[in-house]
Amino acid sequence: MLFAPDTEEALEFVVALVNTEAGASRSGDDELVTVDQLDALLTRYGYSGRIDHDEAELAAVREARGQLREVWTLDRDGAVEAVNRMLREARALPYLTRHDGSDWHLHATEPDKPLAERIRVEAALALIDAIRMNETHRQRVCAADDCSGVFLDLSRNGSKRFCSVRCGNRMNMIAFRARQSQD
Repeated sequence: MLFAPDTEEALEFVVALVNTEAGASRSGDDELVTVDQLDALLTRYGYSGRIDHDEAELAAVREARGQLREVWTLDRDGAVEAVNRMLREARALPYLTRHDGSDWHLHATEPDKPLAERIRVEAALALIDAIRMNETHRQRVCAADDCSGVFLDLSRNGSKRFCSVRCGNRMNMIAFRARQSQD
């Protein structure tokens, strides 16, 4: 196993959140424009604690999404600065907790804090593990020419290049057709 289960879950949520952006989503459109879309994402990833279900919260989560995309693409040293800033701004104080069927894991904000703040802090905690383990190279942007999706490469040899099979197949087909046209 590469990461602790809560770290992996948090990083996978970051991937899902960032991949709701236009150009990164499966549809190509922004998939986080309504409160209902945010609720569906949070439900899929089992987010608990305070959720306001309003436009202000949606706007704050969309802002956090942009910040997390930026951090995802930074090199290891750059990520340290960004992660430290996120934790400092939230006045994060790590503590162990278990809830909702999950065993002991780390949180650093109280469940009644705003959702976007909790998302940033949980992502920062997960990124700390990736940084400490020198595994930030597993945080990638899709290699497909027409995709800006991000992914977490959990493969054994760390050689994954595309965010989905769909992107990989599309790029392989383009390369195949290019080779065929040269013959």
